[in-house]
Amino acid sequence: MGPADWLLTPGERGNPATRLNTRRADGLAWSTGNEVRPLVHGAAYFAELLAAIRGQRAGDLLFFTDWRGDPDETLDGSGAEIGEVLCDAARRGVVVKGLIWRSHLDRLQFSERENRHLGEEIEAAGGECLLDMRVRPGGAHHQKFVVLRHPDRPERDVAFVGGIDLCHSRRDDAGHAGDPRALPMAAAYGPRPPWHDVQLAVRGPAVGDVEATFRERWQDPAPLSRSPLSRLRELVHHEDTRADPLPPQPADPRPRGTQTVQLLRTYPARRHGYPFAPDGERSVARGYRKALARARSLIYLEDQYLWSAEIVAGFAEALTARPSLRMIAVVPAHPDQDGRLTGPMNVLGRIEAVRALQRAGGERFAVYSPENHAGTPVYVHAKVCVIDDVWASVGSDNVNRRSWTHDSELGCAVLDETPDIREPRDPGGLGDGARAFARDLRLELAAEHLDHDAPDALCDPRTAFRAFAEQAAALDAWHRGGQAGPRPPGRLRTYAVPELSRAASAASRPLQRLVADPDGRPRSLRRRARY
Repeated sequence: MGPADWLLTPGERGNPATRLNTRRADGLAWSTGNEVRPLVHGAAYFAELLAAIRGQRAGDLLFFTDWRGDPDETLDGSGAEIGEVLCDAARRGVVVKGLIWRSHLDRLQFSERENRHLGEEIEAAGGECLLDMRVRPGGAHHQKFVVLRHPDRPERDVAFVGGIDLCHSRRDDAGHAGDPRALPMAAAYGPRPPWHDVQLAVRGPAVGDVEATFRERWQDPAPLSRSPLSRLRELVHHEDTRADPLPPQPADPRPRGTQTVQLLRTYPARRHGYPFAPDGERSVARGYRKALARARSLIYLEDQYLWSAEIVAGFAEALTARPSLRMIAVVPAHPDQDGRLTGPMNVLGRIEAVRALQRAGGERFAVYSPENHAGTPVYVHAKVCVIDDVWASVGSDNVNRRSWTHDSELGCAVLDETPDIREPRDPGGLGDGARAFARDLRLELAAEHLDHDAPDALCDPRTAFRAFAEQAAALDAWHRGGQAGPRPPGRLRTYAVPELSRAASAASRPLQRLVADPDGRPRSLRRRARY
């Protein structure tokens, strides 16, 4: 096996305009020699991010992008609020630059006010934070990453990439009591919604790729917004609308680990295209589909949405073609919003996707939803996929049309050079061999969901598949029996596919396609069902 068997070559990325394909002398579209660690849950990520930022000094670089930013969200207890930590860094001479999605109006339950407030705090402290609405109509900047560079101490360089925003509700841990600073969600999740999420800490040459992704967006000469109303508000609020020049990008950090990392991204096709992606970029979709074509044993997926039969077609095709392939999906039991319009609009795509996968895989496909030990559903915000314990992806991208075509997204596909010597050593049977990072990530997540203190016993995909099914069935039976006797171990319930009437489905479909899950591809690709 070589990386090109699983990862996209420069030509396969489908975007020749990006620097990611040309910034290395070797011409590769990925970097080798990285050290990648998963940070499961916001509490673990926030604590590590706080320590890294506090270790920066004058002349160091701190670049971040976010979907939403809440300045009062704490990274690790009182005195470590996000706004104050970033402002402290700027005041001591760190070059702090941020891009936050401008967002829509608060009455639509987005985050315009919070994002503007965080940006104002950073600007007042000497940093620069732009409210970025350079998106397709109805779209969002959904990337969530932080890059910390240290020109005179490159061994400290790190990039944090994944699904965790710097905002309310994200600071939870494996106990899943929820974040005290919580966003309003569907009533089923309670006043402090439990939150399951994953971020990566990346060290090594891939840090340079993440920084290059930030610089491409920062240096985009287009106006931050083309909306006359938004531009009027910029004038009224005296907002910074021009990106100041950045210091030169430092050389990539030296190799320090065994992981190969490829950045996968989504940018939409826009009327006023991005200079770094004139026709958009859909390497998230292309990366998934290439890896799925090699799946033989087990697809393990954690996803916020898992929407649309069209988008899950690659998963369904793999299940249909390979009788030994199994798939486990972990998704939230309920949408995050339960309004009369938002509820049906959000579940329609899930219904179509799950039914398509059930038709393809039959009993080899299983989908579950977690709850905490008190019985409160846990909202799954993670975007994780592990295929055959070889290829792993963690990022901001969900399995839906919006993430694969319409919004801006960033994820890391990871291949570890280190073989995993636990049996089965080659679960896919193609000679790839299980890899340490992918298998360890799957087992860490399984150990939490199953309350399993010996996850090595789950290395065999067939054993893992049975364990998920048996423990979910036991917990389901305990609930049906009125919770009599001790609660069985494990936190997973069998996902109950919602039912929508024909009338509700017909009424929800236009909103689902136009609002919840729009398509950002050029028309030529839509017609050919290509990415």
